[in-house]
Amino acid sequence: MTWTIEPRPWDEPAGAALRAAQRAELDARYGTDDHEPGTPPSAADIDLFLVAIDPAGTAVGCGALRRLDPTTAEIKRMYVTPAARGSGVATAILRALESAALDRGWTTIKLETGPAQRDAMRFYEREGYHEIPLFGAYIGADLSVCYERVLAVPIR
Repeated sequence: MTWTIEPRPWDEPAGAALRAAQRAELDARYGTDDHEPGTPPSAADIDLFLVAIDPAGTAVGCGALRRLDPTTAEIKRMYVTPAARGSGVATAILRALESAALDRGWTTIKLETGPAQRDAMRFYEREGYHEIPLFGAYIGADLSVCYERVLAVPIR
């Protein structure tokens, strides 16, 4: 299957609907709506928000980048609808985020997921991410597991 992966405004309706679906799924997995440490992403602090659209025009996935420092970004709101899982769209979104990060000079990608998201943990590990100590707002958070991937090492 092929998708169109395109930048969209954070508050665009299709992206907002995907993020709401993700939130509902995570609330159900964790049995609470209190499972995200730190400041939730917003239009003010997201540098790039991508939405994957299937050939029928349906939004089937999304992901965002938030810059942490001059060479590091964090993946936020990576989500694929249940019907599109296993189709490769998650990998396509991830690669588009990584490419966009490199275009901006960001060579390291970090992310946070949680212990109830074993599928996400397997996905990121398969895609070359390795578990790291909790960072930033996630330090001390019982429901956080953090990962990192170095995309490129600057030549010196």
